[in-house]
Amino acid sequence: MTRRIGILTSGGDAPGMNAAVRTLVRAALSFDMEPYGIYRGYHGLINDEIEPLNSESVSGIIQRGGTILKSARSQEFMTPAGIEKAVNNLKQHQIDAVAVIGGDGSFRGALELMKQGIQVIGIPATIDNDIPCTDYSIGFDTAVNTVMDAVNKIRDTASSHERIYIVEVMGRRCGYIALYSGLACGADSILIPEAKFDLDEVCTRIKRAYDVGKSHNIIMVAEGVGLNLKPPVENISVTIGKHIQEHTGYETRIVILGHIQRGGSPTVNDRLLASRLAYQAVRLIAQGQTGKMVGQIEKQIKAFDLDYALAQTKTIDMEYYHLAEILSTL
Repeated sequence: MTRRIGILTSGGDAPGMNAAVRTLVRAALSFDMEPYGIYRGYHGLINDEIEPLNSESVSGIIQRGGTILKSARSQEFMTPAGIEKAVNNLKQHQIDAVAVIGGDGSFRGALELMKQGIQVIGIPATIDNDIPCTDYSIGFDTAVNTVMDAVNKIRDTASSHERIYIVEVMGRRCGYIALYSGLACGADSILIPEAKFDLDEVCTRIKRAYDVGKSHNIIMVAEGVGLNLKPPVENISVTIGKHIQEHTGYETRIVILGHIQRGGSPTVNDRLLASRLAYQAVRLIAQGQTGKMVGQIEKQIKAFDLDYALAQTKTIDMEYYHLAEILSTL
């Protein structure tokens, strides 16, 4: 009997989600399964926004950012009544397996479905790269390349006007985007939640740079830096910018890149990662496995228990941070 697989994207969108959807659909068909798209994540699952997909449905989407299945938050799904609606809709469509593309919140939702007897497999997709049990999540590589391109442009005007630029990037409480893009861009200072920092020391480094003739300074700031302070500080980049201008006397500008980091055509790395992870997800479904997430560890695609993955905390490789400090020292 041909099985039916539901496919949903949930949480923040990430470049490469469409590449994963495309692979899930075509891999499912190759295993003689029927793929169904669940639109608007768990919200759509509750509201029965479910339609069959075929090979043509996913033609020409591998290069597109965002997600053709849309994404939405759902408070109702967090209730027993909401979960019951979702499961009933899956049963009505005779869907007994669901591939969930998203982050930790999406995976927690998948576990709730599993408790109700639905076979689930998780595929990590978030620009924050904060999902354990995978070196990289879908969307991260594109996001850091977007940041790098933006900072390259910002550096041109920073140099022309001899200014300091504070560039704030996304990442929630995780500093991956700031660290990787900051290292790649040659940022003069990188402030991330995982490392303590001293603004007076940052100011000292800025003055030293100007004293030896440097015409500008780029400070990369992860948005989560302020959340780790006691008490927490919102608009952390504004606070940092004011401190630096007051203590150095140099003109300072603040750029918050925001949701530009979520968009754009996925890079080669993200397209390949999405395709490999999604194909393995379909293989696991065909094997009857459930409650798993697929991840890439040292270029190998592996499967981990979802509950185990969610219990872990992903730690950043501080060697990258120390390297950035060395390279930015004058």
